[in-house]
Amino acid sequence: MWPFKKKNEKRAASSSGYTAQMIQARTDYITGTTGRAELTATVQGAVLLWENGLSVADVEGTNLLTRRALAIAGRMLSLRGESLFYITDTALIPASDWDLSTRHSKPTAYRLTLPEIGGGQTITALADEVLHFRIGSDAIQPWHGTAPLRRSSLSAGLLDIIENALVEVYGDAPLGSSIVPMPETPETDLADIARGFRGSRGRVLVRESVQVQAAGGPAPAQDWRANDLTPDLSKAMLDKTLDQARDQINAAFGILPGLNNKSTTGPMIREAQRHLAQWTLQPIAKIMAEEATEKLGSLVTMDILVPLQAFDIGGRARAVSGIVNALSQAKEAEIDPEQALKLVGLGEQNQ
Repeated sequence: MWPFKKKNEKRAASSSGYTAQMIQARTDYITGTTGRAELTATVQGAVLLWENGLSVADVEGTNLLTRRALAIAGRMLSLRGESLFYITDTALIPASDWDLSTRHSKPTAYRLTLPEIGGGQTITALADEVLHFRIGSDAIQPWHGTAPLRRSSLSAGLLDIIENALVEVYGDAPLGSSIVPMPETPETDLADIARGFRGSRGRVLVRESVQVQAAGGPAPAQDWRANDLTPDLSKAMLDKTLDQARDQINAAFGILPGLNNKSTTGPMIREAQRHLAQWTLQPIAKIMAEEATEKLGSLVTMDILVPLQAFDIGGRARAVSGIVNALSQAKEAEIDPEQALKLVGLGEQNQ
């Protein structure tokens, strides 16, 4: 009989464990070099808006969510889709890597890798000792977050390919170079001349004339016309495709394309900033505040709209003036102001 008992091998459920990393590395080896869109200025500009937008949030209920911790959380959420901090008595320590176990689709324990100069320190912590912020979760892995680039991998790949193509063109293409025919010359002389122009931009390359008469007569005059070797990129429409890829990446991060438009105006810039704060950063801040309230034991609130002034100041001033006048008129007419506010949806429950 087989001397060992049958055992079921149980793999980690996290997508950041060793097995998942090896599978991802094998996938990248098979499919080729991809996923470098986060190195582009477009993605880093969007990450900067997330990072700085969350760092200026007004936090009430705890002193652990400092500006630096919020900036780290914003950068990790934008690039990784989740951010994890180990809770101590004095500060939040960001985790560079982690593994977790779940029960009823909720994390129960973590194995954290905390960054140190001499190497990462691995510790084990319960779920109540960890702040785990995540965005883009689905029903398959509710404990796992996904980054905007992961959710829009086709657009990220397009941006990566276009910018790599432009880098190769401007790095290797013979920009500003031209070819000028010459009369027949010994091959050794032509090789020496061509070697002297190799790698030089804006120089003149030389080739042997093909229109010289067999008897050794002079070359026709039209054979001496120079031919430009600069590639014509207008036919590939790389500029338009690059702009569209940038707009799609910005849309994935919640940034209106008009923010980076050359012909945009001040009101459009303000509306794009308000859209980013109201529809992207503030909902993320609500999720972070909910997680902090559950783990820190006190009511934590985070507000981004007021620090970023993501509202129409003039419109709010006019609205306040109208409300004050309406309340004064209601008081003169002996109408309950509280009931009047409820009629127009401005009651306490809607504030």
